[in-house]
Amino acid sequence: MTVRAEARTDRIRRRRIPLRTRLRRDWPLLVMVAPAVVLLIVFAYVPMLGNVIAWQSYSPYVGIAESPFIGWANFRRVLATPGFWEAVGNTLTITAFQLVFYFPVPIAIALLMNSVLRPWLRTTIQSIVYLPHFFSWVLVVTIFQQILGGAGLLNRLLASVGAAPLDIMTNPDTFLLLVTSQQVWKDAGWGMIIFLAALSTIDPSLYEAAAVDGAGPWRRMRHITLPALRPTIILLLILRLGDALTVGFEQLILQRGAVGQGAAEVLDTYVYYQGVIGGDWSYAAAAGLLKGVVSLLLVLGANKIAHLAGEAGVYQREQR
Repeated sequence: MTVRAEARTDRIRRRRIPLRTRLRRDWPLLVMVAPAVVLLIVFAYVPMLGNVIAWQSYSPYVGIAESPFIGWANFRRVLATPGFWEAVGNTLTITAFQLVFYFPVPIAIALLMNSVLRPWLRTTIQSIVYLPHFFSWVLVVTIFQQILGGAGLLNRLLASVGAAPLDIMTNPDTFLLLVTSQQVWKDAGWGMIIFLAALSTIDPSLYEAAAVDGAGPWRRMRHITLPALRPTIILLLILRLGDALTVGFEQLILQRGAVGQGAAEVLDTYVYYQGVIGGDWSYAAAAGLLKGVVSLLLVLGANKIAHLAGEAGVYQREQR
């Protein structure tokens, strides 16, 4: 019997079980997951109803019910504003740069860690690399400021040898490299853990058989390790594309004043300053909805490409 036929048989068997029987059988699991479902509904789905203000001339003083309906005017205003497109350009530039220079780093670290034979050494390195993931962005930016800032460690060392100081933390031209290096330092360890978990699923006998056949380390990596990592890489790449228009609100807003709006203004900070600071709530809601729609289209498109490449992606349609 094929895998598809077995799956169809399992679905038919599940459908024959009455709903009351399944509820009686699974009630402990339902009770366990109920608080998470309630929190998700209250803090994720209910607030989505407030997006109706994108089609209104909303004023917090009169509320949603009394604010006049103006149709698609806010969306047209967003698309006609140069500042919005500048924020889109900065967002896509930072995302593309981090996709090229950040995304491969956890894979490389995981491959190097997988080759470390001594367990104590591997555990120590994992802990050190993974630790910055738990730091807040305030702490990360502070650490970089203490090292690379105008009065930081690097410039003090340069001054001690008579060299000119470097302007890194307040230079718009190097800001792209700065935010990418911060992202690598903070979250590369988290990605490494994910890829190490994927590497742990590889059958060691495959490596042994390849070594017996004369395959060296590079050929084993090319024909065994990387193909085993491909589903995880594609899954994380799809999720990364879905998050492409969200490139770290807290990280960028903390450094926006130092490098200027031209270098650090992305969609999230743009919406924040237009809505929360400027009070143009309807305009900010329209801009945020446009960002969400584009992100959804990126996920669907990337998932479709993954299906065409023979991978599962984020989700798969049920085969009938």
